[in-house]
Amino acid sequence: MSTTTTGQNETDQRPATGMTRHLRAGLQQLFAFAGLILIMIVFSLASPVFFTWGNLVGNMLFSTVVIGTLALGTTFVIITAGIDLSIGTGMALCAVMAGNFITTMGLPWQLGVVLAILFGGLVGLVNGLLVALAKLPPFIATLAMMMAADGLALVLSNSTPIYIDAETAGGFMQLSTGTLIPRVPNAVLVFVVVAVIAGIVLNRTILGRYTYALGSNEEATAISGVNVTRWKIAVYAFAGLFTGLAGVLIAARLGSAQPAIGMGYELQAIAAVVIGGTSLMGGRGSIVGTVIGALIIAVINNGLQLMSVPQEWQNVILGAVIVASVYIDTLRKRAASST
Repeated sequence: MSTTTTGQNETDQRPATGMTRHLRAGLQQLFAFAGLILIMIVFSLASPVFFTWGNLVGNMLFSTVVIGTLALGTTFVIITAGIDLSIGTGMALCAVMAGNFITTMGLPWQLGVVLAILFGGLVGLVNGLLVALAKLPPFIATLAMMMAADGLALVLSNSTPIYIDAETAGGFMQLSTGTLIPRVPNAVLVFVVVAVIAGIVLNRTILGRYTYALGSNEEATAISGVNVTRWKIAVYAFAGLFTGLAGVLIAARLGSAQPAIGMGYELQAIAAVVIGGTSLMGGRGSIVGTVIGALIIAVINNGLQLMSVPQEWQNVILGAVIVASVYIDTLRKRAASST
């Protein structure tokens, strides 16, 4: 009789635990959103230009698109308790490949876009093989890829920008700077669409379920019969597709492929993911939180530029934001383990 009662009590407590986790995730997103609103209010008071349409859409949202697209893929990797330091230089490499496909090889720009995105997936695939098969720590594997991608971008572009002819590939630039909706750049629409797709994949597909499982307890996932190696490779390859898309979008915005443009984007994307509530310890994260985190990073960058803060101090402030975000994530993990 007592055994039955105990079993019933344990069963009754399980849904409550799940509800608590969802409640915590919702509160984290709410706090992040509140922080975003607060930061926007501060910068609007500091600069009257901040809340103009041209600045909000033409500058801030454009910045969010690139950082956010990189962050969407990085969310999957970090949920598995991994890391990807190669996304910045990988983005530059994919932009160079798009320029080569469209300009040097003369391929239709639509095909060039697809091939550049797939090339990003190839970069992610190599990362996944190094991490899952070669058993290299993700930090080391992706650091090596970061350096390799940086070198390849310079080699394949002869260390010079690849300019894309607007007459022969005008549609390519429209992918980013065009306006299907008046006064809203197409790049923003693309980001919204891929964010929705990323959310569906993370929450409604087997890839998403195994992404969470790998980060929560990889050993238990393997014991349950899941091919951990295959799914970890799949996660990195899928994340690489977002790196390829980011490369396409930034090349379309600039009208050229800049081989040295990617440095530093990886830190901003990782910061966006962590600020959005994804745990560096793995097992927890959301696409909504990542989008909010990307907006926060873009708002901080934009606001500091409007206030004429020197670039060196912008980097200092961004570094402080990253440290604070990781520290808060550590406190959240301790609180969750103690309950």
